Amino acid sequence: MPEQKTRVGTFMRIAAALQTAGVFFQAVTAGLLLSTEYGEALHGAGARGMYAASMLYALAAVLGWRPGGGSVRPVLYAAGMLVLASAQVALGIAHVASVHVPLGVLMFGLSVLLLGHSVVGGRLRARTA
Repeated sequence: MPEQKTRVGTFMRIAAALQTAGVFFQAVTAGLLLSTEYGEALHGAGARGMYAASMLYALAAVLGWRPGGGSVRPVLYAAGMLVLASAQVALGIAHVASVHVPLGVLMFGLSVLLLGHSVVGGRLRARTA
């Protein structure tokens, strides 16, 4: 059982890192969207990738909670990120930049916090085990 928790914890850290990288990529491509002709295509592709990474993080959180016997808290965080990602998609499609951009900044900050929490929490659990 401890080996399964280690695998799930590693999966959660990787998923959190991918989600954070996806949100960061969206910030970069938002700048390209304003300055190049291919920026819109990159930003659209990045949106799909970021959403997929958020779903992967949610899957990892559920696996850590149910079969892994962990806390439900990461599932709630992952669900919150999926709600924010869904809002981002809707606002981006509707071209409501006045809300889309600040929400993207919020998502990046929250994603970095989740990544930090998963990395530091994993190290603390490894030391106490």
